[in-house]
Amino acid sequence: MLNSEKSQVSLRLPTRLVSEFDRIAGILERDRTWVMQKALSQYLATEGAEVLRDAQGLDELDRGDSVDLEDVLEKARTIVDAAEYRRGMRVG
Repeated sequence: MLNSEKSQVSLRLPTRLVSEFDRIAGILERDRTWVMQKALSQYLATEGAEVLRDAQGLDELDRGDSVDLEDVLEKARTIVDAAEYRRGMRVG
């Protein structure tokens, strides 16, 4: 971990889940805490990051920071049309 600050956290977990962490820790010759930190970091990098992005998007919509879909589609059509025109100029 880059950040040396630590916080104590207590969790109640199903015994089966803790046993799996212990098995993995034993195989990797690491302690349970290390394995759990890796698992939590993985969650934050994937599903957790998605939740945060969604929340940010909702906050932006609540503030009115949005663009009309028709404006976006029109700009996309313009870009595609220009690219097709340029491609036609090169081929012919």
